[in-house]
Amino acid sequence: MLTTIGIMVLAMSLIPLGDTAGKLMTQVGVAPFFIAWARFALGGLMLLPVRRAKVWEDLKLLGNWRVWLRGLLIVAGISSILTALRTEPIALVFGAFFVGPMISYLLSALFLGERLTLWRSLMMIIGFGGVLLVVKPGFGMTPGLPFAVMAGVFYGAYLVTNRWLAGDMNPTALLLSQLVIGALVLAPVGVFLVPGLDGQIILLLALSAGASMLGNLLLLRAYQSAQATVLAPLVYFQLIAATLFGILVFGDIPDGYAFLGMALLIVSGVLSLRDRTQG
Repeated sequence: MLTTIGIMVLAMSLIPLGDTAGKLMTQVGVAPFFIAWARFALGGLMLLPVRRAKVWEDLKLLGNWRVWLRGLLIVAGISSILTALRTEPIALVFGAFFVGPMISYLLSALFLGERLTLWRSLMMIIGFGGVLLVVKPGFGMTPGLPFAVMAGVFYGAYLVTNRWLAGDMNPTALLLSQLVIGALVLAPVGVFLVPGLDGQIILLLALSAGASMLGNLLLLRAYQSAQATVLAPLVYFQLIAATLFGILVFGDIPDGYAFLGMALLIVSGVLSLRDRTQG
């Protein structure tokens, strides 16, 4: 179990690391849509050796419209979060992005018939209050944060499609399918936004794609080895990792409201599991 928890913590560190590399590229003028396209394309190429003989079987998933819906949602989410990172501190972007679990909770009840409970609903309201403290709508909200909220909305819908497809399809095959879909959908835009590719940009592209792909792959592995109720609180380690990367790489220290909002998000997310473990 300790090994599985370590894998989960590593996964939750790699995902914001990939976004940190993406933000570094936007600061030298690389277009977010090119970064998103390259991230999907390179991530797919990196994952191919993992699937090896099963690649052609995996690609058959592209004939399923539900797989395309799932892929388009994550494409929209990644593109939105990279757009937000162009102007916003990474910790604040991840704080706003965590509106996603709340969207997932509501959509799962609406479309999948999952049960709403008083305790989890209360925790979601507290978590939404945390998002508001991070975003500060109407009193200090900066231009990129709406894109971070949009990314969270898309990601919340994406999580619902994950639950929708989980019983029917191999998780690693689904990961490959979303990388292929992202590369195909963004190619018409991405190929026209290719920047001058010096050594620094190539290294950051590889880091962004590799860290994101490996983080998601380790996440799948962790969930195959332990119960979701044990691992779910560790998802919020992304906020801690994003805050540390923001401080160490960019010198961005969130203000008191943002710290309070992120603390509320973490506490509400962890306490919401009490309802699952006791239900």
